[in-house]
Amino acid sequence: MVRTKFAKKEVKEYDQRVLELARVTRVVAGGKRMSFRATVLIGNRKGKVGLGIAKGADVTQAVDKAVNQAKKDMLEITTSNDTIPFEVAAKYSAAQVILKPAAKGRGIVAGGAVRWVLMLAGIPNISAKIIGRTSNAINNARATFVALSYFEKNKHYTQR
Repeated sequence: MVRTKFAKKEVKEYDQRVLELARVTRVVAGGKRMSFRATVLIGNRKGKVGLGIAKGADVTQAVDKAVNQAKKDMLEITTSNDTIPFEVAAKYSAAQVILKPAAKGRGIVAGGAVRWVLMLAGIPNISAKIIGRTSNAINNARATFVALSYFEKNKHYTQR
């Protein structure tokens, strides 16, 4: 293979962010068996975002499996005027989030896992608040997905 100065760089389909990486153990007859759990967010910053959680023997295997899981459970979001059409609140387990539309130029006003979900989804102007009593990143991300599912393409919801 001839290497040239103008070799094409591999273009990734989705941006990804490892939201959480945990070492977990399982007790078996011979002792403890270690594995890793990876939580990965992927998105194309143009309205598609996905969340995947998977376990593997090592970190790279867990991340690869989580990315594949996230690709299977993608959410495609419609936006209007670079923001969401209406305010929405959602709950997942103990996590609660509120998403509000924002004016152009406002940016993403959110924190924690919610911010990463909204960035990878490609919503440039939005305001969000975690109002639940948990700081669990996975549940906060899932609550954001529940809220964003109201804006999923091919579904028509009215303001509540």
